Amino acid sequence: MLNIEATSLFDVKILRPARFGDNRGFFSESWNRNRMFEAGLDIDFVQDNHSMSLDVGTVRGLHFQSPPHAQGKLVRCGRGCLFDVAVDVRKGSPTYGKWVGEELSYENGKQLWIPAGFLHGFVTRAPETEVIYKCTDHYAPDCDGAVHWDSCGVDWGFDGTPVLSSKDEAAPKLADFDSPFVYEGQTA
Repeated sequence: MLNIEATSLFDVKILRPARFGDNRGFFSESWNRNRMFEAGLDIDFVQDNHSMSLDVGTVRGLHFQSPPHAQGKLVRCGRGCLFDVAVDVRKGSPTYGKWVGEELSYENGKQLWIPAGFLHGFVTRAPETEVIYKCTDHYAPDCDGAVHWDSCGVDWGFDGTPVLSSKDEAAPKLADFDSPFVYEGQTA
């Protein structure tokens, strides 16, 4: 069983795969193409990524991969807890510049579907947080980009100085970003 919830950004979805538990732990089918297709999401993935952030307050993002290798991502937390964010950067979109965030944790088992045309980032809320995500296109360094994490009005839900990469520190602000994405209507 798969429960799919809408968010305030129409194309971004919260997925809740069923968990079946017993005295050993639990089993969950984290991805099933047929179930997704039946739910109206016709998505193919070509790459799985896994990151681990040591410290609470680590921010990764806001990242994107531009056409012709734009990526949709299905994000989940394998260990720990994070606040996952999607920002609409599709030119002409009625929700351009708007964001949505969701807490993903080992405990809640939620996943966030972020289609191409959205920035993606997260902040860790627990030490040694592991993030696992499926991508709809392969990584292409020449298409890799970022927008500054604090330029989109996102309420990251933490105080203090974030742990950032040099790439994320140097990323341009949203106001200076010329998006390569164009809104083509709602997709799901």
